[in-house]
Amino acid sequence: MGIKNDSKKCLYCGGCVGLCPVAALKLDETRIVVDNSKCINCNACVLICPVGANVLDRELKK
Repeated sequence: MGIKNDSKKCLYCGGCVGLCPVAALKLDETRIVVDNSKCINCNACVLICPVGANVLDRELKK
């Protein structure tokens, strides 16, 4: 499992980046970069996103 960010929906507000307890998300100039090797699947970034850009993807491998 892991997190996938939909860049077409994302507002690049950075709310998910600041909330991630393991720093698995990073805001760069054009997108949210997800490091699924760090992700603990806490779902915090999914829950805080106001536009549903972050989704839990059960098909992603760590």
